[in-house]
Amino acid sequence: MHAASPTVDFVGVGINSVDTLIRLPRFPAFNSKLQVRASEILPGGQVATAAVACQRWGLRCRYVGKIGDDQAGRLQRESIEREGIESHWIEAAGCASQQAFILVDESSGERTILWQRDARLDIDPNELRQEWITGGRLLHVDGHPSAPAIAAARWAREAGMIVISDLDNLYSGVEVLLKYVDFAICSKDFPERVTGISNLLEALQEISHRYSCGVTGATLGSDGVIAWDGTSFHYCPAFKVEVVDSTGAGDLFHAGLAYALLEGLSLDRILDFSCAAAALNCTAPGARGGIRSLSEIQLLIRDGERLPSAYDAEELRRSASRSAPDRKTSSNR
Repeated sequence: MHAASPTVDFVGVGINSVDTLIRLPRFPAFNSKLQVRASEILPGGQVATAAVACQRWGLRCRYVGKIGDDQAGRLQRESIEREGIESHWIEAAGCASQQAFILVDESSGERTILWQRDARLDIDPNELRQEWITGGRLLHVDGHPSAPAIAAARWAREAGMIVISDLDNLYSGVEVLLKYVDFAICSKDFPERVTGISNLLEALQEISHRYSCGVTGATLGSDGVIAWDGTSFHYCPAFKVEVVDSTGAGDLFHAGLAYALLEGLSLDRILDFSCAAAALNCTAPGARGGIRSLSEIQLLIRDGERLPSAYDAEELRRSASRSAPDRKTSSNR
């Protein structure tokens, strides 16, 4: 008997948020007053934003998330359904949806996030249905919380799907989740948090060894991205763009990762595409404001200027050669 053909390409399980974007001429000093340039309420959230980007790039997407029974929840639901994304919502009665207040420094485009989330918005694994997860080619999770992400990743792995993650904190159970992740490209501080190793290159190798992830990596902001495939490091410097708002850059990086993986690109080309998508998203306000077309992303990759490299090839070769043989894992899972 042949397995049924996937009904979607991308499945996302994780956070959605309604963001109040507050644009400031500069970051406020303590105990000061500062006039707001502008404010706007926009949909966001790690996995929800990644699903929107992938849908716009032509993938068939499905999103699973939890909201409250309030106006913010309705706005989020409408933003996903308007994109034509298949969605499965779990609604928490009498609960406020997740919201964030994002202070954007106009002088640099960098943002500071203040967020609030009711614990009742955490998905209970028993609230998930296996058919929401399977029937896709790739699963993307953020691990907040880890229990439903673990359940989804286990089902996805059993169904032969690729599993990717966007992790930034040591949520309870995240180390179990990592055992089901094929491409674990996380925030730059996460590798040290999970391994206790301060050297980033060594920490990425340790995650690969400890959890058998096919590829481990870290996004580095203006320094680009570094990834370890079990044998060698792959480094992509960041693209130089006019930064308006860095909100959602990581979300778009992971959307790019999902898209490029499903296109069957090499790891170096995957990192290029993901970095370009993330950079372009920073040229407009909001988590989803700078989702650009595939042709614009390819143009930036081809003709765009890069920021200075944080690593040189010789340094990466030396670090790779110091990896003990028993720590080398194949990226072919």
